[in-house]
Amino acid sequence: MLRKTTFAFVLLALLLGMSTAAFAQKSTVVRVVVIKTDDVAAYLQALDRGTEIMKKIGVNATTHAYRATYAGPEAGAIVVTIEFPNMAAFADYSAKTEADKDYQAWLKDLAKIRTIISDSLYRELR
Repeated sequence: MLRKTTFAFVLLALLLGMSTAAFAQKSTVVRVVVIKTDDVAAYLQALDRGTEIMKKIGVNATTHAYRATYAGPEAGAIVVTIEFPNMAAFADYSAKTEADKDYQAWLKDLAKIRTIISDSLYRELR
């Protein structure tokens, strides 16, 4: 009886672990960067260049830019989201962009026209 109970618990733990891993693969991941800039037009143009570089190196992501309206002290800030289909795609993005000299040069230039207020990663729950 103890063996059957132990086996049932081990099997249950394995199934829960696999479903959690499968869920992590399916859930959308969003990087949210809140920035301050004195030249929004130049920043948006620079974002387009960054998006082109990401496409060139094979990053699977969707980028959006927003202006915060009802955001308390952050009202007026620019919010950029980079959406990935799952955590594996985010890890791929991290590896590719860290290794790419054009992307790193782009980040260095971008730092001249923006200040990062916050940089967060969100995982979709449902």
